[in-house]
Amino acid sequence: MDLLNTLVDKGLRRELPTREEALAVLATSDDELLDVVAAAGKVRRQWFGRRVKLNYLVNLKSGLCPEDCSYCSQRLGSKAEILKYTWLKPDDASKAAAAGVAGGAKRVCLVASGRGPTDKDVDRVSETISAIKEQNEGVEVCACLGLLSDGQADRLRAAGADAYNHNLNTSEATYGDICTTHDFSDRVSTVQQAQAAGMSACSGLIAGMGESDADLVDVVFALRELDPDSVPVNFLIPFEGTPLAKEWNLTPQRALRILAMVRFVCPDVEVRLAGGREVHLRSLQPLALHLVNSIFLGDYLTSEGQAGKEDLAMIADAGFEVEGTDTTTLPEHRTDASVQPAPEPAADAAVPAPPSEETRRDLVSVRRRGAGTELPPNA
Repeated sequence: MDLLNTLVDKGLRRELPTREEALAVLATSDDELLDVVAAAGKVRRQWFGRRVKLNYLVNLKSGLCPEDCSYCSQRLGSKAEILKYTWLKPDDASKAAAAGVAGGAKRVCLVASGRGPTDKDVDRVSETISAIKEQNEGVEVCACLGLLSDGQADRLRAAGADAYNHNLNTSEATYGDICTTHDFSDRVSTVQQAQAAGMSACSGLIAGMGESDADLVDVVFALRELDPDSVPVNFLIPFEGTPLAKEWNLTPQRALRILAMVRFVCPDVEVRLAGGREVHLRSLQPLALHLVNSIFLGDYLTSEGQAGKEDLAMIADAGFEVEGTDTTTLPEHRTDASVQPAPEPAADAAVPAPPSEETRRDLVSVRRRGAGTELPPNA
């Protein structure tokens, strides 16, 4: 298939595909799916071998967010029956992180609901970063606290944060359809602030919100222009009680095509399989490992993920290996120009009709364990 040969050649040279080529990947048929996966897999192996980086989420503050992002179970006005709690204490957050590290996680992602942190919140998170790093040698820490104000990125970096996550989520043209309390440019600005402070930027997307193929390509091209080191690809989890509760637009095959397109456009970055993989990829999750080089281990923010031991078995069974803390994730040409060590702290063809609500509701397991509860984490 000439398209795939062209995309492989471009990926091996780190050359940007055209928009038409990216759209063509999303338009391939199910009969061509394994060819698409194999082609994108060549690009993945060129830059990352058969290594899989494990990441672990710690939800520092859950629910009660003033923003109105339509996809989020923690949004303003959400009726989703999720856990709600205020800030975890640094020691409690560190204990939660330790569960993921024990399961093989190389990076701990500290996430808090809200528009953005106050200066007091930054102090609190800085203490948590220190506690985690003191107790877990070699672990990377990524903060995800919302929109940053002036100077906050520098303070997080000085506290030891290795990375900062803030997703673009969808195309600029349709951003106003999913959120009205901030805009696309606010998100871009926060990613740029993190980069300017010397943190590794992590920024990705959410697929399955009713967007078009053009929207998907637009957001991935916008990410390529921002040049984050890691790109998480989330698949919408349609929580009951949110505006997008009825948006069941994805099939496992379409999810794989989206991941392949992201890999072709971002060949040498950490492409991470993130929220919603269990719900939408289901039994095809192992195929996704040929496209991504990073996954989340265990639970997400407000939904339960696959058990950590099942993730590890899946990785081994598929012929991949867990990346150790002594291995640099990114290719050498990216690490040379990337973040330095932290300072010491001071439309594809016919998509099947969405299944009924009754057949889908049980696929979403609201998180009832881990951080913020008395139950052990699912890691």
